[in-house]
Amino acid sequence: MNVADVQEAITQAHREEWARVVATMAKRFGDLDIAEEAAAEAFATAVERWPADGVPPNPGAWLTTTAGRKAIDRIRRESRRDDKQKEAQMLYDDDPPEPLGAIDDERLRLVFTCCHPALAMESRVALTLRMVGGLTVAEIARAFLVQESAMGQRITRAKAKIKGARIPYRVPSAEDLPARVSGVLAVLFLVFNEGYLATGSDTDPVRHDLTAEAIRLTRLIRALIPRDGEVAGLLALMLLIEARRAARVSPSGELITLDEQDRAAWDATLVAEGHRLVRERLAAGEAPGRYQILAAINAVHTSARDARDTDWSQVVALYDQLVRLDPSPIVALNRAVAVAELDGPEVALAAVDRLADKLADYHAYHATRADLLRRLGRGEQSRAAYDRAIELAGNTAEIASLTRRRDHL
Repeated sequence: MNVADVQEAITQAHREEWARVVATMAKRFGDLDIAEEAAAEAFATAVERWPADGVPPNPGAWLTTTAGRKAIDRIRRESRRDDKQKEAQMLYDDDPPEPLGAIDDERLRLVFTCCHPALAMESRVALTLRMVGGLTVAEIARAFLVQESAMGQRITRAKAKIKGARIPYRVPSAEDLPARVSGVLAVLFLVFNEGYLATGSDTDPVRHDLTAEAIRLTRLIRALIPRDGEVAGLLALMLLIEARRAARVSPSGELITLDEQDRAAWDATLVAEGHRLVRERLAAGEAPGRYQILAAINAVHTSARDARDTDWSQVVALYDQLVRLDPSPIVALNRAVAVAELDGPEVALAAVDRLADKLADYHAYHATRADLLRRLGRGEQSRAAYDRAIELAGNTAEIASLTRRRDHL
């Protein structure tokens, strides 16, 4: 069975159940392959039966029960799994739905299992996005800017490594947390990013199920290690971005950029919580990490009552700090956007053009160039850059926004 194809077939209304079912199956059977296959088969059965039979009163319990049966059927077919078959048989049919309070722990265990330090960092992130975030292989590949086939192989190898190394399905002890938390945070940030601006053309442009889940799991991590500055920084970053969600997409389905958003529509409670976390980290007097700096940048943006009041010199200074920690082309591109507001579009365009070799297939690179060229009055070149950005973008709301800008040249 092609798991990615099955996941694509799941209706948006029930896709958030994916991680819960996978987590429950992983806990019950201790095998990520079985967990994912069982969840995929349960969802495939739902896609086939629910249109005719109707959605059951408790879709989550139905999916969990069906997945359990599918897993047992698979174990029965594998004679070398006698012990697991006996254990699973004891749970067959009579296993009641788990209370909601246990879901948090299950998901957390699954995150930490996938983020074991025995795996390479990129493999940890990719596997967790697949198993916990429910992202398709294609979506994950787009997040990493790699080919889908290469990403599929990476995820397969990661699951094999977990099985071969007999990595336990549990939240690690307090002493083990520092070795895993960086991978966990990277995963949660990418899950959040996929929800904040979905890369797939056949999903909602903004997926609140993913952003809410990433925030919820980050809160759990913060409860485990409350003094970790990067955990607090990531939570603050997510909250300050999530606060703008209601203002990000127009009624017509077009993405609204930060400078055009109705700031009165921002969630003041989330903004206040994010700002408080940023202030706490500043008061701690420790050297900030990547997520703390990103949170501080967003705090500057959300402190301005109007886009024209943004303190761009502070934003650029923060990006200068970030570049020293993370000299990636994406960070350099975002810094150039801020430089354009401080030093003008011509200076920014020179910085952006230096990234051409590294970001040639990244739609945001071409969108940024298009806007800078527009501001410089180079309409024909701007139109060509917009065309390339539209060709590479997968988000329908972003495509609509880019198309409008191009057509208004």
